[in-house]
Amino acid sequence: MQNIEYIGKIVNVKMDRPLGTKHPKHGFLYEVNYGYIPNTISGDGEELDAYVLGVDKPLDEFEGRVIAVIHRTNDDDDKLIVVPDGMNFDDIEIRKLTNFQEQWFESKIVRK
Repeated sequence: MQNIEYIGKIVNVKMDRPLGTKHPKHGFLYEVNYGYIPNTISGDGEELDAYVLGVDKPLDEFEGRVIAVIHRTNDDDDKLIVVPDGMNFDDIEIRKLTNFQEQWFESKIVRK
C-alpha cells in the first residue's frame, strides 16, 4: 500500500470541496472539509485526497498532521486523514465522520 509515508507528517491541504458543499456528480453534501495535497499523485492519477477533521467551518486551505490513511480496497484512491496538530480521532470516529462518502467503498484505516 502506498501513502503510509504521509502518516505523522504535516501537510498542506487545498480544499476543492469545503464543508457544506455538494458533490458535483452525486449530489451528497460534504460533512467535513475535503481537498487534496498539491503536487502529489495518487493511485487514480489525480492529486492525493484528504479529509480534514476537527475543524467545523468551511476552509480554503489547511495545514495539519496526517494521522491515518483510508485505504480503499475496491478503488485506487486512498484518502489521508488530516487534523489540527495535536488532535486525534480513533477509527470509529473517522468512520463516522467520513461515512457520507466512504459508505460506497470497501476500505481499511491504516496507521503506523
